[in-house]
Amino acid sequence: MTAADQPEKVSIRASVCMATYNGARYIGEQLESILRQLGPDDELVIVDDASTDATVAQIRVIDDQRIRVVQADANQGYVKSFEQAALASRGSVILLSDQDDVWVEGRLGAMLEALQSASVVASNFDVLGGGPRPRIPSLREADSTRAVANLWGILVGYRAYYGCGMAFRREVLPRFAPIPPYLRESHDLWLAILGNTLGSMRHLEQATLLRRIHDANATPRGWRSARKIFAARIVLLRLMVEAQKRVRAN
Repeated sequence: MTAADQPEKVSIRASVCMATYNGARYIGEQLESILRQLGPDDELVIVDDASTDATVAQIRVIDDQRIRVVQADANQGYVKSFEQAALASRGSVILLSDQDDVWVEGRLGAMLEALQSASVVASNFDVLGGGPRPRIPSLREADSTRAVANLWGILVGYRAYYGCGMAFRREVLPRFAPIPPYLRESHDLWLAILGNTLGSMRHLEQATLLRRIHDANATPRGWRSARKIFAARIVLLRLMVEAQKRVRAN
């Protein structure tokens, strides 16, 4: 699916896009925290990446008409699943969500308000259960418009852009998707690169969700070899060049 193949437009305000894979243990709590904030004109689009546990069954038990589930025939990875969910969405704004976090009350309203003045928004988060925080400084509102510094921070791993805390206007979607095929992880950094390249990025200092850190997180953690770090930096540089091309073309 491409941006041109998006579903027929209806009056949807916000689309929450989620990728799931073997998330039965925590999915119920996360869905509950999201659905109590959504209105009747919002939707939750879930792409399940060929789970082998009861994830889909638990989603369907909720029986909420605002939920749409797309089941992949084979495992395609979370980057492709998020792309598929975004392209299947119909809302004026798109919020990314992990399967195992918990939304803080007021998150949706805070993100929608921030998106009135920026095309891409990223918020901070707290760690669920008081576990160790990532070794990256929290986002600061004052840095929102410092695009060059933010891009440099992305390149050196010093900007806390996490997809679970991000949202964007629908107008960004044709630039966001299709995601470059060489990107196998960190779709959130691709979105952050686009927001900063557009000069329309907003940092929310408040924590709008509780991020659950556990052994099954999809986000890469722990030590990486120098070779892997170098390869990741090359990918980020390629993304920055690609973002410039897409921004100029649209």
